[in-house]
Amino acid sequence: MALDIYFLYLGVVAVFFATPPDTSQLLIISNSIRHGLRRSVYTAAGDLSANCVQMVAAAFGLAAIIATSATAFHLIKWFGVAYLAWIGLQLILAKEDATGRTTRASGTPARLFQQGFVTSMANLFAVVFFGALFPQFINPASPVVPQLFVLGLTYLVIDGVILLLWGWLGIRAARALRRRSLGLVNKICGGLMIAAAGLLAGKDLQPHS
Repeated sequence: MALDIYFLYLGVVAVFFATPPDTSQLLIISNSIRHGLRRSVYTAAGDLSANCVQMVAAAFGLAAIIATSATAFHLIKWFGVAYLAWIGLQLILAKEDATGRTTRASGTPARLFQQGFVTSMANLFAVVFFGALFPQFINPASPVVPQLFVLGLTYLVIDGVILLLWGWLGIRAARALRRRSLGLVNKICGGLMIAAAGLLAGKDLQPHS
């Protein structure tokens, strides 16, 4: 891959991420506020793992199938919407005990990974996005697999860094929130999850997100 093409790809990906927080980013902000940045890394890992699956699906030409299968797309999307909304409602309705602690245990690494993976996988638009993005920067005269690897790895690194930056911002917010009440923290985090569900509900297969 020519260096100028690679730099152009970096610019396109940077523009794509220069937007307000999306579904996965709202999730990691919420988990960072509640559990800290170290634990929210598991959420980022789940999100990036789902991206890997979506990239492989795009590479095998499944993007076109997904784009023409509205029923499957909407079933998976609305499952993700319900999943996020359920998490949000659980947080909002969580009770505090006499010490001000919430009765729900902190998320385990497996649960946080699951949240990141399911939330990202529910957005099948990503498969279509990768299927449309990568071919624009691939030279068909050169081996395709190494080029896909470079493009995919670059995207994952940028995405991972941005997710952790959003998580760090969540930590900054948590310092102020925890001075008040863990119940307030839960309600704010629950609101973020419901907002994420709303963003996912608005996703479709049109490349405008």
